[in-house]
Amino acid sequence: MTTTTAAAKTVTEKTLTAKTVAEKTGARTDEAAALIGDARDRIDALDDRIIGLIQERMAVSAVIQEARIGSGGRRVNLAREMEVLGHYRDALGKPGTTLAMTVLELCRGRV
Repeated sequence: MTTTTAAAKTVTEKTLTAKTVAEKTGARTDEAAALIGDARDRIDALDDRIIGLIQERMAVSAVIQEARIGSGGRRVNLAREMEVLGHYRDALGKPGTTLAMTVLELCRGRV
């Protein structure tokens, strides 16, 4: 391979790497791409923890529902669900209500 061909190949590889970084992160610099990559790793770890906590909440909710139904009560306690909705709304604003509804839906009817 000639020096000119090797240099052209190196430039092409760098261009492809730069495009890949931009495509993956939207960043235009290596520093920004590294920061974004690290932050995304943290988000992925947080998402794993959130999923684990929701699964734990689902299990606890199932225990409560079994006890309530076993004692002759209803599967769902609407007053309690309203408390949960208010808690999420107070902490997270209007989108918190939507999130709470999703969490409650995940936790219902698993008995």
